[in-house]
Amino acid sequence: MTYNPPPQPYPFHSTQPPQPPKRKTPVWPWILIGGSILACGGCFGLVGVAANNSDDKSTATVTLDSAPNPGVTPAAPDYAPAGSAVRDGKFEFVVTRVDEPVGVVGDNPYLRSTAQGQYILVHVGVTNIGDKPQTYFGSNQTLIDDQGRKFENDTRAEINVNDHMSTAINPGNSIAVTIVFDVPAGTVPAVLELHDSMFSGGAEVALR
Repeated sequence: MTYNPPPQPYPFHSTQPPQPPKRKTPVWPWILIGGSILACGGCFGLVGVAANNSDDKSTATVTLDSAPNPGVTPAAPDYAPAGSAVRDGKFEFVVTRVDEPVGVVGDNPYLRSTAQGQYILVHVGVTNIGDKPQTYFGSNQTLIDDQGRKFENDTRAEINVNDHMSTAINPGNSIAVTIVFDVPAGTVPAVLELHDSMFSGGAEVALR
């Protein structure tokens, strides 16, 4: 009996072209990428340092700006220097003298006035620079001391040192008046605020 082996299958031939062998990925691109990341990290670090330096400079600028500038001249006061003529409305005023403080004003025992603290007497020349009569009132004038406190005049005490409590002044004429202020002992008069009426803006002149 003869053994006949089964027929062998035909070899399978694929219609697809053979795939080329896989190429190894080169290492140098990864080296470049890693270097770029490190470089960017360094850039960010430089940016952070620059930002910190910028903040430091900004802080230093603020500190310098807030410091007083020795080259800046302080603002001049709003009042006129002592002895100068000042004008308000229709009047021109000139302070001619400030007396030493006293406790009593007047020689007449029936009109004499005693201060609560002490009296300061300010002598003033008043000229009408307008074109019609204007009446002067001592009650429109104010004394300011070196602490910024304001004092009104003492009308009763002024009876002893003035011929008239209120005086009408014709255009071009002048009168001499004394304004009396009752202030605490030790008060230092600094500025006199003068008005031609109770509604005027006023003018200030230094007393020392």
